Amino acid sequence: MTYCLGILLERGLLLASDSRTNAGVDQIATVSKLSVFATPGERLMTILSAGNLATTQAVISALRQAYGTGETHRDIATSTSLFDAAQKIGDCLRDVLAREASFVHPYGDPSASFLLGGQILGEERRLFQIYSAGNFMEASERTPFLQIGETKYGKPILDRLLRFDTSLEEAAKLTLLSFDATMRSNLSVGAPIDLLLYENGSLEARRMRSFDEGDPYLAGLRQGYAAGLTTLVEALPLPDM
Repeated sequence: MTYCLGILLERGLLLASDSRTNAGVDQIATVSKLSVFATPGERLMTILSAGNLATTQAVISALRQAYGTGETHRDIATSTSLFDAAQKIGDCLRDVLAREASFVHPYGDPSASFLLGGQILGEERRLFQIYSAGNFMEASERTPFLQIGETKYGKPILDRLLRFDTSLEEAAKLTLLSFDATMRSNLSVGAPIDLLLYENGSLEARRMRSFDEGDPYLAGLRQGYAAGLTTLVEALPLPDM
């Protein structure tokens, strides 16, 4: 399992993923699930992946191999819009599943899903969720965040506090709290957390950082949130029973 989060904000985008993958309690590994495809000054596209690791790696590898080659079916460097790039990723996912799924099914689920966020010169920054069927949906001001993987534990804090006009920095803080809640409740999600803040119009991945389990900021955020929450709950009135 994994947890990936994409947020569409007034000032830009936030994209984040954990790095844990496992095939059982004794087969835990760390794998990056955030991939950046960039042509500085022209386009910045970030892909987050969840699901069967072989499927996601096959899709990402095929997209990297095609990037800049002019191959119309898979080269997202030739996409004139992020919508077009989402279509190409969906097509690539369908191709991989058509080739591999029947062989994988006896041993497990071959499905995968992706988040695509970024900007191409001439259009606004955009965020898409690509399903295992290859179809997709787009985030909007009314639906500013999209999640894939283990989503339920990290969703409540975003539902309560995240808004379209939230600053990138405040969204980063909420994102790390969302990931901490998920890691606390599900051992299949774990650090490092890869986080990218994209400023609208920059067309570059200038603000990117990984947070390890022992990162001082992450540890302080976790402790401060737990202490504050404890104080708040203790101050609330008891039920009349």
